[in-house]
Amino acid sequence: MPKILNLRIFVFLFLALFTLNSCKNLENLPGGDARKNPPDPKERVKKNLEEGKGFRLDSYLQGSKKGGDFMFASANELWRASLDTLDFMPLSSVNYSGGIIITDWYSDEDSFNESVKISIRFLTNEVRADALDIKVFYKKCNQVASCKISQKTGSLSAELKKQILSKAAIYKKQNKDKNFKPYKGGTVDTTK
Repeated sequence: MPKILNLRIFVFLFLALFTLNSCKNLENLPGGDARKNPPDPKERVKKNLEEGKGFRLDSYLQGSKKGGDFMFASANELWRASLDTLDFMPLSSVNYSGGIIITDWYSDEDSFNESVKISIRFLTNEVRADALDIKVFYKKCNQVASCKISQKTGSLSAELKKQILSKAAIYKKQNKDKNFKPYKGGTVDTTK
C-alpha cells in the first residue's frame, strides 16, 4: 500500500511541476500576444500566409498544381478496357486502388451446370502484355449439388488478355489524339 501511495504522490508532483513549467512559455505561443497580431482577421490571415502558417483552399480550387496528379479509373486505359470486356458478367469485387477485378460466378443459358469466374489483377498501368494477371475458374456441378471448382489456364484467359489489350490500345490512341495540340508556328525555346 505505501508503494502505491508513493507512486501517486510522485505522479501528482511530476504533473504539477510539468504544468507550472509549461505556463511560463505561453508568451511563445502563436497568437498569444494581441499587441503583435493585427486585430483585423483579413490582415491576420495575410500575415499567417506570409509566414507560412496556413494555406488557402481557393488557390487549390483555381488550378494551381501544388499537389500530385491523380489518375482516376476512367483515365486508365487498361481498367476501362477490362470493365468493357467483362460488362456481360456480374462483378463481385472491383477495387481500383488495389488493382483487382473479380467477377461473380457466371453461366449462360445453355450450360447451367457449369459456371465461370474471372479475376484480373493489374500489375502495371502501362498497356503491355505482362500488365495483367488473368485467372479463370470453372465450377462444375452435378444434379446432387456437389460442385468441383478448378483453375484452368488456356485459351479463355489468353483471349481475354488479347481483347483487353487491344481495347486499351485503342483507348490510349484516342486519349493521345484528344490531347494532341498541333504546333502553331513561331519559335521554339530549346533552352528549357
